[in-house]
Amino acid sequence: MEVMIVHVKKGDMVVVISGDDKGKKGKILKAFPKTGKVLVEGVNIVTKHQKPRPGVQQAGIIHEEAPIDSSNVMLYCPNCNRGVRYKREILSNGEKVRVCKICNEALDK
Repeated sequence: MEVMIVHVKKGDMVVVISGDDKGKKGKILKAFPKTGKVLVEGVNIVTKHQKPRPGVQQAGIIHEEAPIDSSNVMLYCPNCNRGVRYKREILSNGEKVRVCKICNEALDK
């Protein structure tokens, strides 16, 4: 199985650029590099019918996020207030940071 490269990581703010949830912003809860998918907070909500499990969960209808393809999200720049492309730069202390291509502001905090 080939591992896909995911351009975003856990904790990043992203904007959905295609699909039913286009335009929504959210934080990445989990990244799945093997499948090239990401789990975004508040995006791609699915309805799940849960059976009761003894001592663990109650039965009922549960709404939860489902993974979406990482190509459908863009990194969000709070300075530009939109999804942006980014470049990688190396600082003087040797640290690598992602920088917005529009405003040249560091996206890694």
